[in-house]
Amino acid sequence: MEKMQKRSIAPVYVAGIVAVATVSSGAATWAQNYPVKNITLVVPYPAGGGTDLFARAIAQDMGRQFEKQFVIDNRSGASGNIGAEAVARAAPDGYTLLYTASPIAVSKVLSKDLHFDAQRDLRPLSMAISIPLFLVVHPSLPVKNVRELIALAKARPGTLTYSSSGVGASGHFTMELLNAKTSIDTRHVPYRGAAPALTAVISGEVQMAFLVPPLIMQHLPNNKLRVLGVSSLKRSAVLPDVATLQEQGVQGYEALQWHGFFAPAATPEAVLKALYGAVVKALARPELKSRLAAEGADVVGSTPEDFAAYFQREIVKWTDVAKRAGIQPQ
Repeated sequence: MEKMQKRSIAPVYVAGIVAVATVSSGAATWAQNYPVKNITLVVPYPAGGGTDLFARAIAQDMGRQFEKQFVIDNRSGASGNIGAEAVARAAPDGYTLLYTASPIAVSKVLSKDLHFDAQRDLRPLSMAISIPLFLVVHPSLPVKNVRELIALAKARPGTLTYSSSGVGASGHFTMELLNAKTSIDTRHVPYRGAAPALTAVISGEVQMAFLVPPLIMQHLPNNKLRVLGVSSLKRSAVLPDVATLQEQGVQGYEALQWHGFFAPAATPEAVLKALYGAVVKALARPELKSRLAAEGADVVGSTPEDFAAYFQREIVKWTDVAKRAGIQPQ
C-alpha cells in the first residue's frame, strides 16, 4: 500500500513542476513582450486640473515610447481614494496604473471607510514631480517674513486664519506642520478648491495660505499677495529670491505637493522596470522638462525603491501631524 501511494504521488509532483515551469516561462515571456495593448492610467482627480494635466503630458510621451496609447481615466472623488482603490483592485498586469498626488499618503488618516491600504495594495513606481508651496499672506498683515509671522501668531494665538482647498489637502497639512514645528496656533478655514482658497486670501477673508506657484504668480506684481517663504528645502527656480522656511529658522521644514505613479502591488518586476524606464525617459525630454518647470514643478523620476521609502516617510510624518492637529477621519 505504501509503495502504491508513492507511485501515485510521484507523477502528480512531476506534473506540478512542469506546470509551474510552464507558467513561469509564460509569465516571463509575457513580461518581456509588455505592453501588447493600450494602458489605462487612472487619475483620481477631475479632468483639466493640475494633476490631470501633468499626468497627460507625461503619459503622452510614455505612449510614444511604447507605441501604445495611455488612456486617461478620471475617477475623481473622496480625495483621490475612489481612483486609487480602483487601481488597488485591478489586475496586476501593468495595464492599469495610477497617477496621483501627495494626499494619498494621508488616505488612511482621513477616511473612516477606506476599502484599500495604499501601502499594502499599491506599488510605488516613481515620483514624477514635486511642487513646493509658497506661504502667502494678505498685504495688510504686518509681517515681511516667516520669523515675523511666527512672532505675530504667538502674540495672537488662535486668531490668525489660513485657507486651504479642503480638509486633508496639501495646504492644510503644510500649515499644520508649521504650527507643530513652531508651536503656533492658527485657524483652518477650508474651501472647496484651490481657487476659492486663493480668493479668500486676496479678499482678506483669511490672512494666509500655502499655495502652489501657478495660483499665485499673476497676483504678485500687483501686490495682491505677499510671499513670505517656500516649503521646500531648496529655493524654487520660479521665485529664487524667496527664502525657504528652513532658511528662516524653521529647522527641518519640508512640505511638498508631489505626483507619482503607482501600480497594483503584485505587478511583475519586469513590467515595473519597463514602466519606470519610460517615466524617466519622458521626464528627461527637454520640452517636457521646460513645460513642467514653467508650472513650478521640479522633475524627480525617483526609482521604485526610493519612492517606496519616501512614501513610507510621508505616511509617518503626516500621520503624526494629523494626530497633533486633531484631524479626524471623516
